[in-house]
Amino acid sequence: MKAAYTAELLTSDRDFADLAPAWGRLYRRCATATPFQSHAWQYSWWLSYGRRGRLRLLLVRAGGDLVAVAPLMAVRRPLPALVPLGGAISDYGDVLVDDEHGERAVAALTEGLAAAARTALLDFREVRPGGAVEQVYERWHGPRRRMSDSVCLELPAVPMDELVARLPSAKAQRVRAKLRRLTALGVERRVVHADEVDGALRRLLELHRLQWQGRKVTGEHLQSRFCEHLVRSVGPMVRSGDAVVTEFRLDDDVVAVDLTLLSRRLAGGYLYGAHPRLRERKADVAVMLLDACSEHSRGAGHGTLSLLRGNEPYKHHWRPEPVVNQRLLLARRPTAPLMSAVVCDVAVRRRGKELLRRWEENKERGERRGRRGREGRDGGGGS
Repeated sequence: MKAAYTAELLTSDRDFADLAPAWGRLYRRCATATPFQSHAWQYSWWLSYGRRGRLRLLLVRAGGDLVAVAPLMAVRRPLPALVPLGGAISDYGDVLVDDEHGERAVAALTEGLAAAARTALLDFREVRPGGAVEQVYERWHGPRRRMSDSVCLELPAVPMDELVARLPSAKAQRVRAKLRRLTALGVERRVVHADEVDGALRRLLELHRLQWQGRKVTGEHLQSRFCEHLVRSVGPMVRSGDAVVTEFRLDDDVVAVDLTLLSRRLAGGYLYGAHPRLRERKADVAVMLLDACSEHSRGAGHGTLSLLRGNEPYKHHWRPEPVVNQRLLLARRPTAPLMSAVVCDVAVRRRGKELLRRWEENKERGERRGRRGREGRDGGGGS
């Protein structure tokens, strides 16, 4: 006799904490899970960023076993919605589904989400292509909409020498020279033990603040709540093999700390801090970090080495593959207008960004023409 699939909605912080062992087993059985869906990351995020009374954990069980979970939070602005836990500091949002229970677990999860949504929109941001929640999207009977979200750049999870070999010859030679430079400087790296993680992460954040001093930085990374979340979540993740913290030393001083997050199919460099001394000594920090990250990811079955969200020019030096995250909107018939409002808002914002980009490009072209004109006048005439 097949086990019955039942869905329940939990709203208690204590229930969330008690789920850690069962959640961990489910996480291991969901091939598409990213580190941002681990219990340590999600529960810690809730403690730092959650709002009392807003927790919505939809669980699906089969014969007592946890086979699916949608970790959500109710928000009221700008529109009533259920959104994944993890917020802006998480690069991927998703649900967890036990691979062995497949369609039956997804069916129960979908029905549970429809009941939980009631008068709210379901808004799944930053879903990596192939994510588990895409199965819910395919089964959804009400209004739905798929839109593009952030761009992530991805490399194959291979040793550094293979990453370098993918580059054009001249660039590959420069990278090899930078690797030799790191060796000549005496930069040493070591993986931080689990009982040293807290102190290493605090050093990471202090170095991160120092490296961005006087420049535009993600303000949230400097907040005490972010520090508390990172310290609280990463220790358990290191112990379970879902994260690696690496220290880099130069002249016996810690000059950089890197945090790499790991899951079954993906490894990603999440955050680092580096002392300005490294650049002063002509050390290429990006090469140093990628070398370490590739070492953590190889040989463990990770197919992807993700540079995570962001389309920064320096990342393109490595010839990564751009992968666009998805935003999945799910509504019931009465809440279809909420979905339409979100779609319109996204279109307006994108149009505004495009107009701003064009204005900045035109301004830059005008300034270049002005400089050339002044140079021509200054250099004109004869003697």
